[in-house]
Amino acid sequence: MKVLVPVKRVIDYNVKVRVKADGSGVDLANVKMSMNPFDEIAVEQAIRLKEAGKVDEVIVVSVGVKQAQETLRTGLAMGADRAILVIATEDVHQDIEPLAVAKILKAVIDEEQPGLVLCGKQAIDNDMNATGQMLSALLGWSQATFASELDVDGENAVVTREVDGGLQTIKVKMPTVVTVDLRLNEPRYASLPNIMKAKKKPLDEKTAAEYGVDVTPRLSVVKTVEPSTRKAGVIVGSVDELLAKLKDEAGVI
Repeated sequence: MKVLVPVKRVIDYNVKVRVKADGSGVDLANVKMSMNPFDEIAVEQAIRLKEAGKVDEVIVVSVGVKQAQETLRTGLAMGADRAILVIATEDVHQDIEPLAVAKILKAVIDEEQPGLVLCGKQAIDNDMNATGQMLSALLGWSQATFASELDVDGENAVVTREVDGGLQTIKVKMPTVVTVDLRLNEPRYASLPNIMKAKKKPLDEKTAAEYGVDVTPRLSVVKTVEPSTRKAGVIVGSVDELLAKLKDEAGVI
């Protein structure tokens, strides 16, 4: 069985994001980029399934700019077998919207015929949390979201989901789309020998036009602003003073 893992190139989570002076978007100049952390967890889970003998091949796919090659090479260094890059834009500031990504992924899946698609539940740059669900709908496949545990049992996937009330365990028929959450696993670091091997692993390049998908944005960013700075906290001397401030100044009681 093949497992397909979509991965996205985003600003590294350790980087403090800066907004452009004109408010037109986020400044990407000289900014470290890396694989979306949720996608990294999905890659790790796919590799673990392969190591357990339940999966034969792990394919990582990225949709975006040519520079996403680096992100795919990271997935290959972790242990994925091959990669597919679908170049959808030349502009690093253009974010390909979830529906366009889902349509491209559907076309890739129609070619590759995987039994399982593992996605990060969301990307940390736009927090859409939509691509996996849209992909499932386009394919007509079952889906399980926010997975904190995952196992393959014959023709079914057993998934423990994180929901508002706690944990929910479900069994879905494969092929299926599963979106993963933070507590599923701890991704491995790619070793230097594996990084060197990754350079020789196959990485196919395609374009969105080859799949007949229009990636023209449906949304336009009107303005981007940094969040307002939080006011410093106040130390109160007594419970009565705290209650007075909550009532008179904060107006919450």
